[in-house]
Amino acid sequence: MKRLLLLLAVCASFLAPAHARAATTVTAPVYDAKGRLVQTPLAPPAGTAQHTKEQILAIVERYPKVRDWLARYPRTQRVDEEDYDQATTQWTVKIWYTPAGEIVQATVDDPSGVVITAYTGPQVAWGMARGSPGAFGGKWINDPWVWGGFCLVFLIGLADLRRPFSMRNLDLLMLLSPTASLYFFNHGDVFTSVPLFYPALFWVVVRGVWIGATGRGSSARVLWPAWVLLAATCFLGGFKVMLNVEASNVIDVGYSGVIGAERIVHAQAPWGHFPIEGTLKACGPADASGETRERIQTNGRCESANPQGDTYGPVAYESYIPGYAFFGWSGKWDSLPASHFTAIAFDVLCILGLWLVGVRFGGLPFGATLAFAWAAYPFTQYASNSNTNDAIMPAFLIWGFWLVTAPFWRGAFAALSGWTKFASLIVAPLWLTYPSRRISWRFGIGFVVATLAAFSVVLLEPSPAHELVVFFNRTVRWQIGRQSPWSLWDWRQYHAHGIPDLHVLQHVLQGLLVVGALLAALYPRVKSPLQLAALTAALLAGFEAVQTYWLYTYIPWFFGFAAIALLSHRDAQELDPGRPAFVGAVDDDAFEPDAALSGLEADG
Repeated sequence: MKRLLLLLAVCASFLAPAHARAATTVTAPVYDAKGRLVQTPLAPPAGTAQHTKEQILAIVERYPKVRDWLARYPRTQRVDEEDYDQATTQWTVKIWYTPAGEIVQATVDDPSGVVITAYTGPQVAWGMARGSPGAFGGKWINDPWVWGGFCLVFLIGLADLRRPFSMRNLDLLMLLSPTASLYFFNHGDVFTSVPLFYPALFWVVVRGVWIGATGRGSSARVLWPAWVLLAATCFLGGFKVMLNVEASNVIDVGYSGVIGAERIVHAQAPWGHFPIEGTLKACGPADASGETRERIQTNGRCESANPQGDTYGPVAYESYIPGYAFFGWSGKWDSLPASHFTAIAFDVLCILGLWLVGVRFGGLPFGATLAFAWAAYPFTQYASNSNTNDAIMPAFLIWGFWLVTAPFWRGAFAALSGWTKFASLIVAPLWLTYPSRRISWRFGIGFVVATLAAFSVVLLEPSPAHELVVFFNRTVRWQIGRQSPWSLWDWRQYHAHGIPDLHVLQHVLQGLLVVGALLAALYPRVKSPLQLAALTAALLAGFEAVQTYWLYTYIPWFFGFAAIALLSHRDAQELDPGRPAFVGAVDDDAFEPDAALSGLEADG
């Protein structure tokens, strides 16, 4: 009996440690008291995930950013998917909510269980919503020191330093206020960034309507002499060109202009003929996301895809023809010197146009002020550094304003602007009836002639009528139907608790904008150039405020006219509107309504 008990005790002494080892999985090397390795962890087979799908999903759902976003949705109607990549040892987690689509996308490192990336809401579908300073405009213009430098120069050059609490200074601060929105945009906070740009838009609308109705400019004067502002403008102009050439990038908008120019030069209308991916043969490497953009197109060329680039008017592509003629296009989305050339050229044309407008309507000091304002305003450089087409539309309007008393050319430039980007068509009734309520048939002729010239590209196609239908579908219909998180009006698409549906309010405001555009054409009955500029700025800013897709590069659309209205002195001088635009002398009276008709012959 004693021998049996002794045998059982010995067996128990061997079994107990084995049971303890089996109960605890060793996940790290084990050392004894003297630092000697006594046990190593059991490594899983190669290619085997250390976490289960359920564990990975739980990790993602606990991640603060994801947890806060999922709290806006019920647990019902949610579908999840977890995929493990053996090559990278990473998990990709996707979560859908049936009405909204995919609402979460995350990447988790399997060995450590650490969330590497987590995208929610608009960040899932929109890469530009994920926060990448430099994605638009390059890193230099987005650098706080460079951006802050532009803001400081803008304020010092134009502010009423004697009266820090003047309306002039408030105007300047409101024009710079979208900087706060841009900061959050660059950090991927869409729902904070979007509401912050509306105050500037509504401010321009309100101030434009006020000045348009009263005809009263600012009581402030710029403190610096004209030669100082001109010298600063020349320096800033050179600096802006350097920034574009050395430290900018070309987004899809600028790329589309080069493609369209190439198509026109080779006897093809742009719409419906842009490079696509589809099932075409690949002719280049895949990008970081695994997408291969470079494909052999139907024309036999290897070209980088830009399938939605043909959404603009004909002038948006025709304006790139000089740049294409000088620099060509390789077919790839490379440095695209033709796009840089066009962005720089129209930025300079805006500066020169504002200089001429200022000299005509306010003499040398006002010309220097307006040219400086464009050169120093950071958002004009943001558009230039992004190499978009957003300086083309205001450039045509500015030059049309310079020739405001020549109805034919006013109409021609208005048409060229509107057939670049359709937004400026909102001012057509206003410009049609300037300076009184009477419709100008000369304006109409100029508008029609420029429209026919712009749309002559459809004659390059076998069926021009069919091409016009393609144009409408690819531009107007697509723009109206597109979804976007870049305004307050389309957030309903996320079906998230706490995110308002303002679609009805958008339609109401759009209706008010149309009514406002018609009223501006009739009231005041007689308008001065100042009132025309103010109402033009108000209508363009109002259009931006009610559209579904908005971007910071759109600010230059209205800025030139906002500068004319907000920076003009109430005692500014203007030329006799009946005299040629290139006359350099000025008469007394400033942008006043009673001076607007002096010397004008009948326009109708």
